[in-house]
Amino acid sequence: MVRLWCLLIGYVFGLIQTAYIYGKIHGIDIRTVGSGNAGTTNTLRVLGTKAGIIVLLGDVFKTMAAILVVKLVFIPNCPEEMKYLLILYTAGGAILGHNYPFYMGFKGGKGIAATAGLIFSFNPWFILVGVFAFFVPFLLTKYVSLGSLCVYLFFVIQMIVFGECNLFPVEISGPIRIEMYIISFLLMLMAYWRHRKNIVNLIKGCERKTYLGKKPEGHENAE
Repeated sequence: MVRLWCLLIGYVFGLIQTAYIYGKIHGIDIRTVGSGNAGTTNTLRVLGTKAGIIVLLGDVFKTMAAILVVKLVFIPNCPEEMKYLLILYTAGGAILGHNYPFYMGFKGGKGIAATAGLIFSFNPWFILVGVFAFFVPFLLTKYVSLGSLCVYLFFVIQMIVFGECNLFPVEISGPIRIEMYIISFLLMLMAYWRHRKNIVNLIKGCERKTYLGKKPEGHENAE
């Protein structure tokens, strides 16, 4: 039951659609311009770097806020080995809420910034690897999508390595570890599904590049 509560709390926080709200404040529906995605990258391209940073931070912090609530309400009353599992459920709910908000016709973002909130709340080593996994591919290629896909791949690999090598600060039993692996893998599958068009474009060599600091596009010219 506690798992469902964590999932629900995460979903409610995930419904805070930072890109959509920011766009509306500035007179546009972010879903109708650029790529049509209600996320950081589209906001950055359409409204500029400042807007992209604000949306990024909003999406990161909403996941972290959901996890904080769970840490205060549920985790103190659960076995210590459940801590990381409940964080995963909470973040999974936040990513679902971000990607599939019911009040926006289930048309949200792709969940990478919300996933960053999970990584920042999870373990310091996951932060280090996550930053490396994103920025190295992105800075070399200028493909945000490639960096995002690498983040999830490395997250799942690191989860399994930490679990099997007992590198977490607490001892986690086999069934709980397996459940953590499954959730992590499902989150990666959802991210790859949300990026399926980007994956096709990467394979074809026609994926769009993103340059930090670039002036925002005119709404009428956004792809």
